[in-house]
Amino acid sequence: MEQDLTEFSATALAALGHAARLRVFRLLVRAGPDGLLVGDIAAHLDMPLSTLAHHLRSLREAGLIVQDKKGREVWTSADTDTMRRLMDFLMSECCKGVPALALQR
Repeated sequence: MEQDLTEFSATALAALGHAARLRVFRLLVRAGPDGLLVGDIAAHLDMPLSTLAHHLRSLREAGLIVQDKKGREVWTSADTDTMRRLMDFLMSECCKGVPALALQR
């Protein structure tokens, strides 16, 4: 279980480790649960659709966004539950202390 959470977290953080994907994700967080149309994301970030598609695929594969096709439109939103899970994992050991290591000579 801990290993799965560590692997998930590494994948999610790697996806967010690219400046363009981080900009996309932060925009989607601001948009809230309704999300944005793919074309609107591209317009807000002045990003070509082909480039955006690549970044959205990485975020989707990392579980950080969800996409919902309604007719011909694709709505994209941040998966806030997944982001909370990631943040909880990162902060779960906060301030618990680290045992001292015995010095080896």
